[in-house]
Amino acid sequence: MNPAPSSLSATVDEFVEAFNVNDLDRVMAFFADDAEYQPGDGATHRGRDAIRAEFAPQFAGRYGAMRFDVHDKVVDEPGRRVAIRWACRIDVSRPRGVFLPLRLMGLLRHGPRMVWQGMDVFHFDAGGAITGKYTYAHFKVPPMTRDREPAWVSAG
Repeated sequence: MNPAPSSLSATVDEFVEAFNVNDLDRVMAFFADDAEYQPGDGATHRGRDAIRAEFAPQFAGRYGAMRFDVHDKVVDEPGRRVAIRWACRIDVSRPRGVFLPLRLMGLLRHGPRMVWQGMDVFHFDAGGAITGKYTYAHFKVPPMTRDREPAWVSAG
């Protein structure tokens, strides 16, 4: 586990940053051994190994380069819960093993850069480890829109 940040808010900030720098090992360090992850598609993944397996294609670039921008955060320190509303910016212009049908669909419908809106609710144990991550977004046909080029794309 990573050194405990001073608050659950800081923990979630660090967790999102680990996603944004594409560091799967660092992301997994935030989860309790018996954590569960519900990605919103009806599945439940229990335990670090199952969660890692679910995240692996994303971190391998199968869906394109991804970055999460947090718009809102609600923190319940006594209840050990945090909710974030995010935009996932997906760039398929520079494929890195992008799943071809998804890439073609995205390029034809939305162009090379898309935005996908969603929300995550996190539950934590007393030590600050994530015991549950629950994602709420449309997964069958994501409500994507064309993205204007954000600063992080032109800077890198």
